[in-house]
Amino acid sequence: MDEKKNKKNQLLNKKLSRKENEKNIETNFYKDENINEDEEKPIIQINQNNNNLNWINKTRTLIVASRGITHQERHLINDLVSLIPNAKKEYKIEKDIAREQLVEICYNHSCKYCLYFEHRKHELVLWLFKSTEGPLIKFKINNIHVLNEIKLMGNCIKYSRPLLSFDKNFQKLPYLKLIMEMLIQAFNSPKGHPKTRPFYDHILSFSFIDNNIFFRNYQILNEIKEKYKNEDSEEKINLLEIGPRFTMEIIRIFNNALGGKTLYLNKNYISPKRILKNKIDNYKKRKLKNEE
Repeated sequence: MDEKKNKKNQLLNKKLSRKENEKNIETNFYKDENINEDEEKPIIQINQNNNNLNWINKTRTLIVASRGITHQERHLINDLVSLIPNAKKEYKIEKDIAREQLVEICYNHSCKYCLYFEHRKHELVLWLFKSTEGPLIKFKINNIHVLNEIKLMGNCIKYSRPLLSFDKNFQKLPYLKLIMEMLIQAFNSPKGHPKTRPFYDHILSFSFIDNNIFFRNYQILNEIKEKYKNEDSEEKINLLEIGPRFTMEIIRIFNNALGGKTLYLNKNYISPKRILKNKIDNYKKRKLKNEE
């Protein structure tokens, strides 16, 4: 028993001596009058270098969905969260309160960009906007194929930095340039992010065809080896599709984050409600002809 008590007392004495030494170091540091403000700056910089000073771009993208989304749409949102390392996922929001709460949620999570998936009866709408300032882009999402459905051969490491590739058509028209810039800011992972890997493993491609933006995800491979290195030639690059895949049809571009003036309107877009009305009207006309 005496030996155990002696060991406990020794440990307590060691802890007390450590605390006293730390206090003495702090008091001596603050009491030293010779230290100037210019001399304190390098001490702060050293601490920042340990905490990954290269992570300067701290932009985050918020990913939210409305209530009532389907099983497939929920899997699509989870796949996008796994692709974007600087993404913040939030719980589902009701449609009526969404516009009022989204800016507050972005402010609380310190997110500059937001991807809001609104489920409707016959369509899924994506609202991509920059918080407080705008602009806001409204898309209709079609042809959804999730990772669990496709079962493609490609594969990539989670949270590896992607290469973003855009079609030449994005540089022709001014509204497409704006969309390209918004997609870059939303899907690009910042350099030096603590979750990212220090290499490029896959490509996120956006191609504009017939007023639709096709989203694809490809893995970078070499013909002989599985991985591609700097020593290998560019001609031997192969791309294998990973998934997910979907298409985005442009509906409208607004000036502010929650609406405002319309900068661009797609006249070729027809809403599903209008399609149903046209079908009903055609059916009524046929019925009247048959009765006559």
